[in-house]
Amino acid sequence: MSLSSHLALRLALALSLLPSLLIVTGCHKKKPIDFYGELPPGQLALRKLSPAEYPDFSRSTWNLAMLPGAIDHSIEYMKHPSSKAYYPYLDITHDRAVASLHAFREVVTAATRQPNPGQYIDTTIKRDFEVYKSIGAPKPEGGGYTEIVLFTGYFTPIYEASTTRQGPFQWPLYRRPNDLAVDPATGETIGRQLPDGKTAPYFTRAEIEGQNKLAGLELVYLKSRWEAYVVTVQGSARLRMTDGRMLEIGYHGHNGHEYTSPGRQMVADGLITRQQLNVKSLGAYFAANPAAMDKYLWLNKRTVFFTERPGGPFGSLNVPVTSFASIATDKNQRPNIYPRAMPAFLKVPIPRTDNPEQNWDFNGFMMDQDSGGAIRAAGRCDIYMGVGDQAERVAGHQLNEGELYYIAVRPELVGKYLSAKQ
Repeated sequence: MSLSSHLALRLALALSLLPSLLIVTGCHKKKPIDFYGELPPGQLALRKLSPAEYPDFSRSTWNLAMLPGAIDHSIEYMKHPSSKAYYPYLDITHDRAVASLHAFREVVTAATRQPNPGQYIDTTIKRDFEVYKSIGAPKPEGGGYTEIVLFTGYFTPIYEASTTRQGPFQWPLYRRPNDLAVDPATGETIGRQLPDGKTAPYFTRAEIEGQNKLAGLELVYLKSRWEAYVVTVQGSARLRMTDGRMLEIGYHGHNGHEYTSPGRQMVADGLITRQQLNVKSLGAYFAANPAAMDKYLWLNKRTVFFTERPGGPFGSLNVPVTSFASIATDKNQRPNIYPRAMPAFLKVPIPRTDNPEQNWDFNGFMMDQDSGGAIRAAGRCDIYMGVGDQAERVAGHQLNEGELYYIAVRPELVGKYLSAKQ
């Protein structure tokens, strides 16, 4: 199984559990925008812009310090031969994608030495790059696309754990089972390898958790069933072990079933409100109503397997993701509807890190380095917001509509940047 094909299954629980949002004008509700609306097979999410349509890049300076390392991670990914399978994307060849990363790295580095870095970035991008924009979610009334993307946030939790089942540590996370059958070319889960050589669907979350199907493959035990569930959705965690160690674990395969949202059904059943759809509120609900967990958590048949992975957290490209410099988009469809590893430009409100209940208008670049089990549409994007409780609070408040762009160096400059790096 190619490591670069592993899906990290990161997603923002605050929205992945939500139904589609409504657009409201005055007192009249229009049809809802379906941010989960998938594109027709083979259609890509970007359209190429004319120079007159380019956005203003001059305000993209807030996260300049985070970008060089994130760009380097994308460059590292593009060195893997498997990355060539995802290009060309529109008119972006693999060579052009690589050249774009090197060119953008130079722009970011040079901008930090300018008296007006924002103006330098705006001028240089508009001169040396071509710009593409997401078509976004489908129009509710049909006949095209909104160019609106719904941005949520995701994070890496920190929980307490034990290598043995003891005291409060009763809820396991599992290692990758040996009988997990995968496609050798793509690394995608096929099912469970049977002794006669055939395959069958792999055990569901309910079968694994309720029937102890993976006894002996427990990697660690957590104190809370809800925390264990969150880790299987986020795809990674940092764990404070009982012996004082901090253990980093990451994605090591999944059971092949589709992600299903427990929260949508809970809202439909009137158990919770949309405002309660965040990690802490849901955790509090299940703590008070543990009998509901079998019914609702087992609606999500998908679960993931883990291994120790220091140096992360890692995204689906098998490179580390960077707080406020990495995004997750749909990489579940083939062809990928967004160009993996490329620089993306976001125009979207995001929560303040010092007061997550207040937003500010973010205009800046991030790298497309991750995917999620519930991120399956042109109208969805997740922003990686870091590790721990504060990141969880910020991610829980990220639920805003915005615009998503990508940039690629002009074709005539590809040779310049490739030859400079050889």
